[in-house]
Amino acid sequence: MTTVLLALHYQNDVLHEKGKIRVGIEENSSQRQGIICAATALLQQARQHEVAIVHVRVAYRADYADLATNAPIFAGVRQLQAVQEGSWGSAFFTGLAPLESSPLEFEVIHKRINAFYASTLEAILNQLKPDRLVIAGVATHSVVESTVRHAVDMGFNVTVAAAACGAPAQAHEASLKSMSLIAHIYNDVDMAYLFKEKIS
Repeated sequence: MTTVLLALHYQNDVLHEKGKIRVGIEENSSQRQGIICAATALLQQARQHEVAIVHVRVAYRADYADLATNAPIFAGVRQLQAVQEGSWGSAFFTGLAPLESSPLEFEVIHKRINAFYASTLEAILNQLKPDRLVIAGVATHSVVESTVRHAVDMGFNVTVAAAACGAPAQAHEASLKSMSLIAHIYNDVDMAYLFKEKIS
């Protein structure tokens, strides 16, 4: 079984303690550090097992002309002046960026909630031809869940690496419970097992 890892929104504005979007996680929260450690381990294990990684960023023009206006979450991005392309905030968090020298790592930029929508993600996966996707990122109840649902509808077996996902506690747990109907929820902090064994 061929596996690809989707790493969603590990960006400064989303994950850094000084970021503009903190998805309800307090600046000095231990939860934040836990997500960073788990995401770091997830990327390390994928690389050690030669698993392809697609790193997904959300980013908009400085004038937000490419930002949709139909949902409160988009209005919030504009109000915060967050994830502007070329800014520190839209860049990957230190240590969680793609390895530019690796032929197994890819970057995708998207502008909606679902990482597949109007992006190059599907084309990259068509090239890699995985059977299974491991998905993690921030926020659990937003980009992660919407991307998981799309991936399942496309026919992929999906595993969510819960420790490397983040959101306010209640939303995080509710989203994992909802996704458990369609995807395997991997709660262990041992990220190596994700790539050593077939998770069914």
